Amino acid sequence: MSARTLLVRGMIVGAAAGVAAFLFAYLFGEGPINDAIAFEEAHVADHEHGPVSRTVQSTLGLATASIVYGVALGGLFAVAVAVTLGRIGRISARATAGIVALAGFVGVALVPFLKYPANPPATGNGDTLQQRTGLYFLMLVIGVAAVIGAIVVSRSLQPRLGTWNATIAGVLGAVVVVGVAVALLPAVNEVPEGFAPVLLWRFRLASLGTQAVMWATLGLLFGYLTERSERMASVQRAQPVAV
Repeated sequence: MSARTLLVRGMIVGAAAGVAAFLFAYLFGEGPINDAIAFEEAHVADHEHGPVSRTVQSTLGLATASIVYGVALGGLFAVAVAVTLGRIGRISARATAGIVALAGFVGVALVPFLKYPANPPATGNGDTLQQRTGLYFLMLVIGVAAVIGAIVVSRSLQPRLGTWNATIAGVLGAVVVVGVAVALLPAVNEVPEGFAPVLLWRFRLASLGTQAVMWATLGLLFGYLTERSERMASVQRAQPVAV
């Protein structure tokens, strides 16, 4: 199967994942955002409305951003699957896509969430935006590096320890690296007094859930389409050639 085919498939699947993520974010994330904006308007005297209405932001804007992000992520995901195929044992393309999706979710979404979870409006200081952004991307890099390191360590130890023990060793090493990063990196706590903890938690869960929906759709749909394509190609090769 050509790399171009996988890339195009990944981008198409990414668009579908973006739609799924948009629907989840709209259903479960817009409520906490509206409540946070209401809190901000009630407690900030010089609050200014943006040039784009909330209706447009929560529908067309959110859908566009989700789909564009999904297409880009789907292309990168397809490349990662293409590189991984056949290199993590004798497993199917469907299983490979699932493993890559799980690893991507852990490294890109879950690990940064453990230290710097997403915050709704009215909970951040504009003066520290650049610092907070830098810390978040640093945690993201650490998460991705930890996941890749776990895979490399597991593969290198597999001949001596076996698949199960090598996998445990790789995962434990990644957990130690992430734990040290969480302990050493500076904390960010800019939630204003009086902001409801339940509202903050609802927003953060919706944010993490949106990422989970995105990665799950990528892994399941891409794996299904790839396996289906391989099965159809096998059937065509098995058919006798007409003379």
